[in-house]
Amino acid sequence: MTALVRMRLAGFWRGGRVLAPLITVLVVLAVLYGGEAAPAAAAYGYSAAALFPVLAWLAKVLLDTEPDGQRRLARLAVGPVREGAAGLLAALVAGGVVCAGAMLAPWLLHGIRGPLPGSAESSLPAGVLLGVLAHLLSLLAAVALGALAGRAVTRRVLPGVTVLVTGSLLVIVLGLTGSIVPWLAPPVMAVARALSDGSTPPVGDLWRLTAWSLAWCAVALAGYARLRRSRS
Repeated sequence: MTALVRMRLAGFWRGGRVLAPLITVLVVLAVLYGGEAAPAAAAYGYSAAALFPVLAWLAKVLLDTEPDGQRRLARLAVGPVREGAAGLLAALVAGGVVCAGAMLAPWLLHGIRGPLPGSAESSLPAGVLLGVLAHLLSLLAAVALGALAGRAVTRRVLPGVTVLVTGSLLVIVLGLTGSIVPWLAPPVMAVARALSDGSTPPVGDLWRLTAWSLAWCAVALAGYARLRRSRS
């Protein structure tokens, strides 16, 4: 399975498909950190939310890099479970590299500052840890959405793009409006809003948001696995 992960990452990189998502990431980060410095928790929370659609797009593009015939041969060689897991792992690795760059970018652009004297803002180390959590939850949900939009599930370009755009819009709209059915989307915007003032949210809220995100990802990936089996 390791060789399959490496092969998919190599094809994604050498085929040039990485360029469009990478350029988009650079633009997003430049816009986010082009102004005044912000507390670490707030800056990273909004960074994770802004990168969610790009990470989902990156996952979809990576999963679609492999030709259908080659993917079927891989399923026969290593089995459907390991073949599907290899694709998801490759998407997680690629997205993890992007998230690591997003965590480092504000330090290069002077977009992060420590807590102001007398404020309730988180300390710098605490803000960084909250940022790691925000990016990790965003990455997991983005890979799940990108997988559902992949060609192995949707078979054609238009349905895949529709799933990707609709899922991204649901995350933003439901997160901003506080819909009565927020569980339809992962709590990417909820995490950003919880970190927006730069302070450390209550531990109970962090556990709730983490559990919500993991539950959504589990349901989405279970649907992905079932759809792949039915359409293989």
